[in-house]
Amino acid sequence: MKTYLQLFTILSLICCSTLSSQEDSVITFHQSHEEKKRSAPFSDAVEAGNLFFLSGQIGMDHSTRTMVVPGIKTETEQAITNIQAVLEHHGLTLNNVVKCTVILSTMDDFSAFNEVYSRYFTKKPARTTFAAGALARNAKVEIDVIAVKN
Repeated sequence: MKTYLQLFTILSLICCSTLSSQEDSVITFHQSHEEKKRSAPFSDAVEAGNLFFLSGQIGMDHSTRTMVVPGIKTETEQAITNIQAVLEHHGLTLNNVVKCTVILSTMDDFSAFNEVYSRYFTKKPARTTFAAGALARNAKVEIDVIAVKN
């Protein structure tokens, strides 16, 4: 987990330095487009200049607030569907994604994950993938992205 936090801190500093300046950039912490998530202690998306930082998504069906049938492929499909919903709410698509961070519960799922992932991220954004001991709701995968609005 410490490595992930270090990576996030470095990435945040790099991304923020590409903005003309913090004083000139409007930073918006967007409320979730899903009513049930509006009380969560985080934003689905934070907009800084033309960059959108999305919170991590797992294989949870947001309409029922339950995990999909367990399995790396089904959970990856749902996580990407959740990402697409947040992006669409802000007028973006997967083609706007420039960076993905992927956390797997085990690297044994790497190949099966890539089978699903590569069908959706055809532009091949930069990506970091690693495994963690445990994810929220016993998920097998969590994905967060950074997107650029042109």
